[in-house]
Amino acid sequence: MLLISNINAQSRFSSKELSVNGFRNPSIGLEYRKNHVSVHAGYYITALEAGITTKFFKSGVTTWFLPVGKKENPSSFYAGASYLRGINLDYEKTNALGLEAGFRWMVWEGLNLRIGAIALVAEGHDVKINPTPGISYSFIIK
Repeated sequence: MLLISNINAQSRFSSKELSVNGFRNPSIGLEYRKNHVSVHAGYYITALEAGITTKFFKSGVTTWFLPVGKKENPSSFYAGASYLRGINLDYEKTNALGLEAGFRWMVWEGLNLRIGAIALVAEGHDVKINPTPGISYSFIIK
């Protein structure tokens, strides 16, 4: 019975969605979701040290689960992995892996806010864990 309930809850996601991400999570760019998996690409900024902005190109994949609410496109939890390529400071021309998890709150219509955390792993650098707030607008594709 629990399995059937979980399958029904998971099917509440719209089948396709395009998001314009305006700030940081997952990146300043575009994201396309089909069912429970999305891909994204864009520009990512973060403060790995106080007062210093480190910049990356970022692309990756995210999985969505545990939808919350009754909206056509519900709030939900997410987890993802990304490839990052540093473009300034100590990370210039450095390849990195980003592992992140969090929650996306569908505020109004397509407007959504995200809060999560990312673990940034790069050779020659300590693992950095940072918060990842974000703001996006999502369009359901029919």
